[in-house]
This record gives sequence, structure tokens and C-alpha cells, in this order.
Amino acid sequence: MTGLQNKREKGLILRGWKMLAGVLLLPAALSGCGWVNPQPAEAENSFFAMNTYMSFTAYGEEAEAALSDAEERVEELEALWSVTDEESEIYRANHSGGEPVQVSEETARLVSFTLEMAEKTDGALDPAIYPVLEAWGFTTDTKRVPAQEEIDALLEHVDYKKITLKGNLLTVPEGMELDFGAVGKGYAGDLAARAVRAQGVESAILSLGGNIQAVGSRPDGTAWRVGVRSPWEDGTLGVLKVSDCAVVTSGGYENYFEDEDGNLYWHILDPATGYPADSGLASVTIVCPEGRLGDALSTAFFVMGPQKAEEYWREEGGFEMLLVTKEGEILITEGLAGRFTPGEGRTETVSVLSR
Repeated sequence: MTGLQNKREKGLILRGWKMLAGVLLLPAALSGCGWVNPQPAEAENSFFAMNTYMSFTAYGEEAEAALSDAEERVEELEALWSVTDEESEIYRANHSGGEPVQVSEETARLVSFTLEMAEKTDGALDPAIYPVLEAWGFTTDTKRVPAQEEIDALLEHVDYKKITLKGNLLTVPEGMELDFGAVGKGYAGDLAARAVRAQGVESAILSLGGNIQAVGSRPDGTAWRVGVRSPWEDGTLGVLKVSDCAVVTSGGYENYFEDEDGNLYWHILDPATGYPADSGLASVTIVCPEGRLGDALSTAFFVMGPQKAEEYWREEGGFEMLLVTKEGEILITEGLAGRFTPGEGRTETVSVLSR
């Protein structure tokens, strides 16, 4: 995912948001007949934050207040973590000349979690990749293929192990820049869901671009139906039934460009090479209790590839996943086997991964 940036070209991005989302909330099937319990009060809220379009829906007497609190929480976090807002904590750390910067508890927790995930994924997730991402133009409207010499020079400053966090003091070495676009939305989704629950709401669905945060189940007690986008064309690959969890999808189709020779370049970069990740995967969907974990793993696995992703799942656990390979095979972990239904007319082979 691209970096957490200020609100720029809002209209353009809003018009294109549906093309960027990897997951889509689908309506529940209608009952055929009979008496149906009246629906509780419903509130909806849509806004632009963290460089993406967000749409929140909640049910219950305090639904409107809950969504207001959730939006406010997301905007507070954006103000802390933006890479382009000169007032943000991350911007100040990135431009501190290598001096320690005092950050909030929330930012310290984000940095700590991201560095932990970078370590667990052997650097497949590296928050210091931002200057390389910027060189490719994925954070702007001037996408290009950088020269190898430029990439090599920038890669010298891509190393999460050089980032230090002591309490609330964050030190980013001179020449390095952090970006939490691969974790920030998931983390924000977790805290937005917490804000919703604090108002007593037990049923809500929060869509943050390619992230879905499900609070409880639908008002009638049935599971939410979340569509997983096809990585090859517009349309749905299949439907996941989920409750009280996060669903996060990353794929090369989210942000890419094509050069004069027809070569495609996408925004998920391999920190080891500085080039778009080429691991054999077309998209990665993670289903887990926390959005921040889903965000981190979906990006890291896209870089790592199916074999290493499967090994990680077996060793670590705590999440389920749906991998789509470039060859058109769908790999799902056993915990999703009964919750995923391929879309009508889909011909991809579905294989279940077991422990």
C-alpha cells in the first residue's frame, strides 16, 4: 500500500476508490418470506483519510455517535503518521537529521509493532522503504522506472534494524525515511473499531480502502459477506463470510503503471531489490482478529511468495489467508475452507492448506 499522505487531489482519488479496494462489502441474501425482526437504527459515514476513501456503517441507538468517534480517531492518527504533513510526528522524525524525536504513545506502539513484524518477516516488511517508493513515483502522479544506480543508492538507507525506539524517543538515521502505509490503515481500523464498541455498538462494518474491519456480525446475527476482488479484472473472485475480525487484501492491481514496452510495475516493492515484488502472487488476503496484523502480513506475504507465506502460517498461526497465484490458483487455509465461496463462473482451482 502507498504511504499515509495528506489529502491531495481528493476528487480524483475519490472517483477511483472502487478500483483500488481489494475487498468489498456485499449485501446479505434476502429472506424469502415470513416475519422479520425490525432492523435497528442504521448510520453511515463516508470520508477521505490516509490517502483513501473510507465508508463506515453501524447499527444501534448510538450508531451515529459511534461513527463520529471512529472518524475522529482515524483523522487523529493520520495527523500523527502522515509522511507529508510537516506537523506530523513521523514527518518530524524523518527530517530530524538523525536526532531523537519524542512521539506519542500511539505512534510508539505503531513503530514498535511494525519493527517487530519486520523482524518476524525477515525484512519483507520494511517501513524504511519510503524513499524507494517515492523514486518510483508511487506516492505522486509522476510514475517512472528509476535507474539502477538510483535504486542502489537508496537501498543503502533501507534497513529497519537501524531504527531505534527507546520508550517514546524515535530515532531515524539521517538519509532514512519511515512510512507506515503498510500497517497504518490496519492499525487505524483496530482503533476505529474500539471507538465504535466504546459507544455500545455491537454491529458495524468499517471499510478503509482495501481493509475491512467487522465489528460483531450483521444485526440479524448472520455473518458479513465480504467480496474478494479478482486481481485480473473488475469483478469478484469470491465471497468470504466473516464476523468480528479484519479482512485485508494487498495486490499489485491497487497501484501500478505500464511502461512503453508494456511492462507492468506495481507499488508493493521488495526491500531486498527495490523493484516491484515478483513472488508469484497476484493478491493476498488475510483474515485475523486485528487489522494491523492483517495489513502487515498481506504486504509481507506478497513479497515473500506462497511457500514462505504457508511456512509462516504453520509456524505462527493466529490468522487465516487466501492467496491468489499468478497462474490463477487459489490457496486458502483450512480455517477459511467453509467460509469462502468462489464467484459464479470462476474457473480458478481452489486448494486448501492444512496443518
